[in-house]
Amino acid sequence: MNATMLSDFATRAATVGVDVVPFAVPFFILTIVIEMVWAARRDPTAYEPGDTLTSLAMGLGSTVAGALVAGLIALVMGWLYAHRVATVPVLWWTQWWMWIAVFLLDDFNYYLFHRSAHRMRWFWASHVNHHTSQHYNLSTALRQTWTGFPALSFAFRVWPAFIGVPPGMLLTVGGINLVYQYWIHTEAIRRMPRWFEAVMNTPSHHRVHHATNPRYLDRNFAGVFIVWDRLLGTYQPERDDDPVRYGVVHQLGTFSLLTVAFHEWASIARDLWRAPWSAKLGYVVRPPGWSHDGTRDTSDMIRARWLAGQEQV
Repeated sequence: MNATMLSDFATRAATVGVDVVPFAVPFFILTIVIEMVWAARRDPTAYEPGDTLTSLAMGLGSTVAGALVAGLIALVMGWLYAHRVATVPVLWWTQWWMWIAVFLLDDFNYYLFHRSAHRMRWFWASHVNHHTSQHYNLSTALRQTWTGFPALSFAFRVWPAFIGVPPGMLLTVGGINLVYQYWIHTEAIRRMPRWFEAVMNTPSHHRVHHATNPRYLDRNFAGVFIVWDRLLGTYQPERDDDPVRYGVVHQLGTFSLLTVAFHEWASIARDLWRAPWSAKLGYVVRPPGWSHDGTRDTSDMIRARWLAGQEQV
């Protein structure tokens, strides 16, 4: 591919976007099969048929849901770009540094979204299904939401169009970000080289994020670069003396697709029906586990109680 072809490709990607995810699907399938073979020999408990099927079905449903609303998201991005407050010169669309800058911005926006998805129950209701597996393997990466659009979580990623970033560029780097996060859902890789662990998100870092251990709750929100967590105080290394336990604090105990996809939305509805008017908003915007009468635990409360116990030992 010569310079002219690269320039034309970059211009097209910035203009209409390039969806890299379909190109990665064969890689996803191949590596899941390889990991299954590895698990059969090294760790037979790594894969459970019902759990794996649930993850794959959630991934398929997420793909369908995404396709149904893709046009609406494109309209939002187009509107923001049409009313942009600045214009990025077309010449910059083909520059490598521009793509890196937008990729970094998009990854930081993902960090903000991901942190919010664990700290505000409205966003958590859409995101929680990704955490419901008690296993941690490459198929878990495909356990994605069906309700990201109604939850408005896309707002974290599309706003740069308003400051002049071409929508196609945002869609392209967003897809690359998503594909990167696939490989970090595995126990087959223990640690990467120290320099890599210092900068990039890795299986070790992301295992912490999927853990229910008090030490690990609400940590390591990174997409690609773990430096955001290191800079903003949400980083926690994986420790050999505290093995990771996966899932959610209150495990679902079912492989039902409807339960996995919608259980937290149903729970919010029940709380809104039962709560006094003065507390209703809290069940939407406060952290998961918050209750107006203090009968439930948030992750902060669980961690504080655990830390108090550690100090007494």
